[in-house]
Amino acid sequence: MPSVSAPRDRARLDLLDPYEVSRLGGLEVTTRGVVEGFLTGLHRSPRRGFSVEFAEHRMYQPGDELRYVDWKILGRNDRLYVKQFEEETNLRAMVVLDASRSMAWTGDPATLLSKLEYAKRLVAALSLVLVRQRDATGLITFDDEVRSVTPPRARNSHWHLLLQQLGAVQAGSGTAAEPALRRVVDQLRRRGLVVFVSDLLLDRELALTALRFLRHRGHQVLVLHIMDPAEATLSGPSEARFEDPETRAAVVLRPRDWAAAYEQTVSGVVAEWRAACRRQGMAYHRVLTNTPFGDVLREALAIPGRGR
Repeated sequence: MPSVSAPRDRARLDLLDPYEVSRLGGLEVTTRGVVEGFLTGLHRSPRRGFSVEFAEHRMYQPGDELRYVDWKILGRNDRLYVKQFEEETNLRAMVVLDASRSMAWTGDPATLLSKLEYAKRLVAALSLVLVRQRDATGLITFDDEVRSVTPPRARNSHWHLLLQQLGAVQAGSGTAAEPALRRVVDQLRRRGLVVFVSDLLLDRELALTALRFLRHRGHQVLVLHIMDPAEATLSGPSEARFEDPETRAAVVLRPRDWAAAYEQTVSGVVAEWRAACRRQGMAYHRVLTNTPFGDVLREALAIPGRGR
């Protein structure tokens, strides 16, 4: 009986609509699918290889590779010891995820993930890519205070811990990014990568001050500005009530009358964030929640400092 092979043109999850991807399975299954498709589509990895550094000796055990035997100790003590090494990763990365109430919003629950659900899947995929590259990766989540801190590790098993933390993330209340970004200093003792994932509906000056501090400490900084498509343009019925999800402040207006001014304001905010980041050598990317995850991963893993 002839064997049946999978079709070569099977859809790559990294190129599909994020909402459709989310319906194919749980966080782990879909994330692995996204990353497999993303890595398949790369011509080469952004970083290659890793080095190791000596950690300690232990007694030789049958099956150990002879190349790790410390022949000097054998000559001195007539005992077999092997050298153990620790992986010295290419990079140490901390992802800082905004889980404030505004991140729970979606302009169309039937066709779009909320900003938080999109961000969780994006962070899971980015973390898996980094861990597979032997880059130690950690996670900090916050709303009006720091909710969780997972120190960076490079083991494959560590990704499952990050996945558990992401799966448990629920939208909180207000937004206090500055304390969360300050916590990065405790986790990255040497130069590394800081990925700040947020809808940036926060105190911009406080956040920028903290990001600049991290940049001055020598860290690469990447800001992923998560936006729902409905936040980029103003539309709706002839008259609508708009409410801030965190402060509950509300206003009633005619979208048609304010659409042009609104879009100009949003464009201005995006331009200000991009310019502020570029001045400090930080990368900035605006990410709409209908963007395939693979497209965002390609931007996020590009040369730091090049934002769009």
